[in-house]
Amino acid sequence: MLHFLRTLFGGKSGRPISGDVEPTAQQGLLPPAVISADGLPDLHLSQHLSLHEGFPAMKWAEVESWLSDTESPAAQAHAWEAAEKAWLLHFRQALGPAFQLREAESAMLLSSLDDGVARATLNYMVRTLARVAATLDGLAQIPSWGKDILIVFDDAESYYRYVSHYYPDQGEFAFSSGMYINDGCAHFVTVKADLSAIEPVIAHEMTHSCLAHLPLPLWLNEGLAVNTELRITGGSGSYPGAHELRRKHLGFWGPQEIQEFWSGESFKRTDDGNMLSYDLARLIVSHFASDWEAFKRFVLDADASDAGAASARENLHIDLGALACALLEKEPSPPWGPQPQNWEQPSVPPTQRDTVRTG
Repeated sequence: MLHFLRTLFGGKSGRPISGDVEPTAQQGLLPPAVISADGLPDLHLSQHLSLHEGFPAMKWAEVESWLSDTESPAAQAHAWEAAEKAWLLHFRQALGPAFQLREAESAMLLSSLDDGVARATLNYMVRTLARVAATLDGLAQIPSWGKDILIVFDDAESYYRYVSHYYPDQGEFAFSSGMYINDGCAHFVTVKADLSAIEPVIAHEMTHSCLAHLPLPLWLNEGLAVNTELRITGGSGSYPGAHELRRKHLGFWGPQEIQEFWSGESFKRTDDGNMLSYDLARLIVSHFASDWEAFKRFVLDADASDAGAASARENLHIDLGALACALLEKEPSPPWGPQPQNWEQPSVPPTQRDTVRTG
């Protein structure tokens, strides 16, 4: 499997991924006070760790600055993983003696789950990365640094105490059963009772991670992530039915709203426009991906600056505005195509845009 996946990436570097894993439990390891790595000065954690609600928070920007003291990519990758593990060992100490840190070749799990469930959870993470890479045949590039991290809290109270660190001080926020936190060291968090709820979030965000090397418009990035998530997990069943979705789409989209979609702004909306943006992205990507080789050329050439319009004309012989009109049962009209000259800013890749994504 590893050899097969490497052929998909065309020789590009990345973390190893394979099939079933036999996790290593980090038993007896005490939280380190110092991280030592070849070619780098010692990193004294007391200067780079703080506490929030009793949980350790690493100053990841300072870790990245520390890594810049060496130009060796291999040394940087090794040192980053050492920092991840050091942080998680401090986190384990904060959670209590029932918790264990288990590690596989591409993932780490911090939880009090029993051995069988922990092994299955790590297997899910490793296999999902492999399935995302295979689904994105010819497009995926696995990041060279770090491992996929999942922290499973025993109860909702400790979960919400921890995630409060990533929300503003003011405002009302929806309940969640799982979350992706992209703040320096990206990681997933959930509660033991809701373990399955994190699965679609993992598939979705792993897709973004594997596409982060491409300057994609946001609608295309999200359309790929939603379709990959649905293919791997089958969906959460939270979407309205097809008839209700069609009614909402037809009533919502107009020339102004479609420009928000092409620029990426509609994905920030707090009304139905948010859900409809993800669904329209899903529909367009599903339409394009039926011819995978042509679609792959389109994705590799697409750029956020024009929402992929030039690449669509060149590689798919399609006008994005005309396609949107067809899908939304509108008469073709120039204002429906991307008009980047009228946007306040181009779409921003999810890895730069989102601090948290809930599920």
